[in-house]
Amino acid sequence: MHKQLAISLDTPFKQEVFEGLTSYPKFLSSKYIYDKAGDKLFQDIMNMPEYYLTNTEYAIIEQHKIQLAHMFSRGNQPFHLIEMGAGDGKKTKILLRHFTEQNLDFTFRPIDISQNALDQLQINLKREIPRLRTEPLQGNYFETLRKLNFNTEERKVILFLGSNIGNLCHEEAIDFLSQIQEYMQPEDLLFIGFDQKKNPETILNAYNDETGITAKFNKNLLVRINKELDANFNIDCFKHWEVYDPETGTAKSYLVAKSPQKVFIQALDLHISFKAWETIHTEISQKYDDRTVQWLAEQSNLTVIDEYSDPKQFYKNYLFKKSY
Repeated sequence: MHKQLAISLDTPFKQEVFEGLTSYPKFLSSKYIYDKAGDKLFQDIMNMPEYYLTNTEYAIIEQHKIQLAHMFSRGNQPFHLIEMGAGDGKKTKILLRHFTEQNLDFTFRPIDISQNALDQLQINLKREIPRLRTEPLQGNYFETLRKLNFNTEERKVILFLGSNIGNLCHEEAIDFLSQIQEYMQPEDLLFIGFDQKKNPETILNAYNDETGITAKFNKNLLVRINKELDANFNIDCFKHWEVYDPETGTAKSYLVAKSPQKVFIQALDLHISFKAWETIHTEISQKYDDRTVQWLAEQSNLTVIDEYSDPKQFYKNYLFKKSY
């Protein structure tokens, strides 16, 4: 038996780090960027002028909040507003405030892998919207959707904002959407943000800012491995690199070793070698057009029933229901 296979991979983090860094080419999951430091760095990214996604989606939701209230509530019928990857809830608070002011009968159920993000969101919501009914759930999307797979006459409205769907390749996105629709009843809705194809320079600038915030965010993966798995990555020896293919609409993030290196991860009893310019693939950020979104919906047993965009067509939010 290979020595490393005898090591206890008793957490998903250990399992995925072991798998990713012993593969060729190497890879790590971007979901593990998000600890307390990663959450703060992502807030900083969302405030960068180059990162158009947050403000654009914010404006779309602000512009269409009255229409969305009507679509979600069906004439003030009770519903559950379920947000996957809630984060700090900046955009969702537009809807939460408006729905509360309109006395809509709903419960907000934020889901996030980061307990720190959920704790902060809960504190802020209690202060900012005290009448709001909130029931947070920590975990990955599939685990929490299974927990929320309750049969009820009350509608479920599932939110997936921030173009988080773009972190999945198309086949993964189809699998993800297919699993969501399995938990949807005929009257349930799914509201998703999709970043659109546009000038490649605009996209690259959003993921490779001159101030280096995105680079620090990406490198937080290695910081976490050092801290939580007792590794000795030299963070400064890795370069953040972003590429974008305008044909496929795929932006990819990498950490690139600037020199030959040897790393030891004590919690895994694992030695890793890097050649100069060897890569760790950390993230994809998929961009879309209407044709691709329609295809994803068809493959996932979903139907597009409405869409909302900004004047530049930089970004779109699509509303889906289950196909029958």
